[in-house]
Amino acid sequence: MLSTFVKWWLCRKGYTILINTWKRNDLLHESVLHYSKCDGVDSIHVIWSEPEPPSDSLYDALSEAVDSNSKIGSNVDLIFDLNDEDSLNNRFQEIKDLNFDAIFSIDDDVIFPCKSVEFAFTVWKSAPETMVGFVPRMLWLDTSNSNSEHYFYGGWWSVWWTGTYNMVLSKAAFFHKKYLHLYSNQMPQYIRNYVTKNRNCEDIAMALLIANETGSPPIWVKGRIFEMGSTGISSLGSHEERRTQCVNDFTDVYGHMPLVLTNVKTIDSRSSWLW
Repeated sequence: MLSTFVKWWLCRKGYTILINTWKRNDLLHESVLHYSKCDGVDSIHVIWSEPEPPSDSLYDALSEAVDSNSKIGSNVDLIFDLNDEDSLNNRFQEIKDLNFDAIFSIDDDVIFPCKSVEFAFTVWKSAPETMVGFVPRMLWLDTSNSNSEHYFYGGWWSVWWTGTYNMVLSKAAFFHKKYLHLYSNQMPQYIRNYVTKNRNCEDIAMALLIANETGSPPIWVKGRIFEMGSTGISSLGSHEERRTQCVNDFTDVYGHMPLVLTNVKTIDSRSSWLW
């Protein structure tokens, strides 16, 4: 009985923020400054894959920001997770001894209001096995060729037009910490090697992993996004073509498409005039 209560408590109490960053200290500072104000934050882990470790001045500035924003009675830990290899897999490296089950994965160049993050955390607690996020995407089956299953990666507009999606991006999503272990230790090595080599698609890999484990769709939470930069991978040419290739290469490894279609969108009715 005690173990059941402990599991319940660990699920519901708080969460860890994972911030992925790369040579954008100004954006990282803004991100840490913002999210350290949010309720429920237990710790902030900065995924650091640059060749040089963070400078003392950067660490001191971020630590001061966290300390100044931490609410009375709370103690948010700031931790830099240093990596020897420059790989997008680093954002999903297993982290030992986390206090709580929930992970909020976020890129350094996007900001969501704390109220939206707290609402998404509430949604995740109702379905802690799946991924709950703000940025939905749709992988479409190519119906023009019945001899083989080929998928296309669809951007935001395809979700907006149809109201249907089957993944949410890990640039802004909650998921259970156990998926860090599965990604790092049990997901096919081919996929991790692919992500490192192509410097892309780690979010697709995580979405496929979770869907394959659960057989359930993700949950899209409506939230207002503030983008602070435009120099990420998605700004490069042929982005959707490269993502389409990832999708088909990864599903070949699984032998099927794990993602599940859904049209569910959660809205915080306390701040919405329209239902």
